[in-house]
Amino acid sequence: MKIALITGSCGLVGSESCFFFAKKGFKIIGIDNNFRKFFFGTEGDISWVKKKIKKNLKYYTHLNIDIRNYNNLKKIFKKYSKQIKVIIHAAAQPSHDWAKDKPFIDFDINARGTLNLLELTKIYASDAPFIFMSTNKVYGDNPNKLPLIEKKTRWEIKSSHKYNLGIDETMSVDNCTHSFFGTSKSYADLIVQEYGKNVGLKTACFRAGCITGPNHSGAKLHGFLSYLVKVSLQKKKYTLIGYKGKQVRDNIHSEDLVSCFWEFYKKPGYGEVYNTGGGRFSNCSIIEAIKVVEKISKIKVKCNILKNNRIGDHIWYVSNMKKFKKKYPNWRQKYSTARIIKELVKEFSK
Repeated sequence: MKIALITGSCGLVGSESCFFFAKKGFKIIGIDNNFRKFFFGTEGDISWVKKKIKKNLKYYTHLNIDIRNYNNLKKIFKKYSKQIKVIIHAAAQPSHDWAKDKPFIDFDINARGTLNLLELTKIYASDAPFIFMSTNKVYGDNPNKLPLIEKKTRWEIKSSHKYNLGIDETMSVDNCTHSFFGTSKSYADLIVQEYGKNVGLKTACFRAGCITGPNHSGAKLHGFLSYLVKVSLQKKKYTLIGYKGKQVRDNIHSEDLVSCFWEFYKKPGYGEVYNTGGGRFSNCSIIEAIKVVEKISKIKVKCNILKNNRIGDHIWYVSNMKKFKKKYPNWRQKYSTARIIKELVKEFSK
C-alpha cells in the first residue's frame, strides 16, 4: 500500500490527516510521542485521540518517536523509502508562552525536527510531496502595524485597505517581533521553502490562523476555540489576554485544512507558501466567540480579563486564500465559526 507519513499524528491536524488519507487508500505511519502532555499537562494529553485512531483505522502504525532524533527517524524512512507517497509534518511545539520559557526545546522541535524530516525525505522519498503545517506567526507582529479601527466587539481594518479581504503572502516577515515560537516556526517555514526551490522537493508551507476541530486537545496556552468551549461547559473562568478581548482570529476547521493538503498532493509545487485560514467566511473576536458559545450552550461564560497582551500576539488577523483558491479552484470551505463552535459544544457535552 502507499504510505502517508504523518508527524504529530494524534494532534488536531495530524489526526484529521490520518482519517482523511486513510479514506483515500493510504496506509498511515503515525509519529507522535505525546509531547503535548509535557507542554500543557493533562489538558494537552492526546492519548484519547491515539485510541480513537487505532480503534477506527485498520492500516495505522503508531511510532512513539521524537522528531529531534535523526537516527530514529532515519530507520523509518529507510524501511519504507519509496512506499512513502506523502509526508505531512504537523508535529510542533505550538505555544508562544511555552517557547519563551524553554527556547532551546522549542527550537529543536520546530526547527531541527523539520530539518531532520526534510533531509530524510530528500534521501529516501524525494518524489513524495512534503506538506508543512506552518503558522501566521511567521509574520510576527507586522499585522498589528496595519491601520486598525476599534469597534464595539472587535478590531477591524478599513474597507478600502488592500488587506480588507485578508492578509496575503505578500506581507513581510521582517522588521517585527515574532515571539520565540514564531521565530522557530519561521526557520522551519523558510527551510521547507528552500528544500523546494533549491533542492527540488515538492514542498508547501500552509500558514494557518487558528485551526480547530473536535480532535483538539485544547489547553490554556494553545487551542483558542477548543479550550474556550471546554472551560465554558465546565463553568470555569476563561481568561482573555490583552486587547480587551477584541482581537480577531480567523478559524479554519481541521477538515477544511486537510482537504487543502489533498489538493496540493494531487497537484504539488516546489517551495510553495499558502496563507490558510477561515478568512472573511470564518472569523471572530474573542468576545464574539464567547457570545456564540453562550447562545449555543445556553451557559453564561465566566471571564477574567488581563490588560497585558502576549508579546507578538495579533490584534487582527484574517487570512486571504486567493492564491490557493486560484491554483486549486475545486477546494471548498465548509465550516463557519458558528458551525465549528456548535460542533465543539456537541462533542464536549458528551
